Amino acid sequence: MTLSVDLFYSYRSPYSYLALPKTLKLVEQYDLAVNLRPVYPLAIREPGFFKKTNPQFIRYVVLDSARVAEHEGIPFRFPRPNPIVQDLTTLEVAAEQPYIHRLTRLGAMAQLEGRSLAFTYAIARVLWDGSVSGWNEGDHLARAAEQAGFDLAAMDAAITADPDRYERVIAENEKDHAAGHWGVPTFVFENEPFFGQDRIDLLVWRMQGKGLTKR
Repeated sequence: MTLSVDLFYSYRSPYSYLALPKTLKLVEQYDLAVNLRPVYPLAIREPGFFKKTNPQFIRYVVLDSARVAEHEGIPFRFPRPNPIVQDLTTLEVAAEQPYIHRLTRLGAMAQLEGRSLAFTYAIARVLWDGSVSGWNEGDHLARAAEQAGFDLAAMDAAITADPDRYERVIAENEKDHAAGHWGVPTFVFENEPFFGQDRIDLLVWRMQGKGLTKR
């Protein structure tokens, strides 16, 4: 019997990106379906979050995410440009957010088609693996999307024609995400949340107890 798990994902989160290789290996190895459900980052969901948190928080995330990537052998560099337009001195989040809304809506569209994991992995590598500066320029995203079987221009056109459809998907994702946790990546299996890329092994253990089998 195929088991199913939700993965709540943010396109700005380094830990979300770092969870993807292990997640894909799980799908290859086990009779498992992963439904990746994009949510907006905390900077959008809670614009004052970074002003309220400990100043060491961001420095630690930068240090730790690079360390995790090195340990796991995952190509890694923070995106250029940052998917969130934010003054990193004052931590003020800009009112206009052209990048993260586009990325998250694209993810929501792929979710509706049942292929959000493949789409997100293709797109995330362009942002995070360090091979591209100016990921938002040229045909970087289009070529990545094509490798995953998507037509980026057609996706952008559909979203422009009806953005509210995809915003509703994101809002529903955020509602379900908030029922169990606030951070990303969060995996949810049978209403039980597992927060962080470092909880995947624990998630597998739980699913094995519920009948998870290898392919």
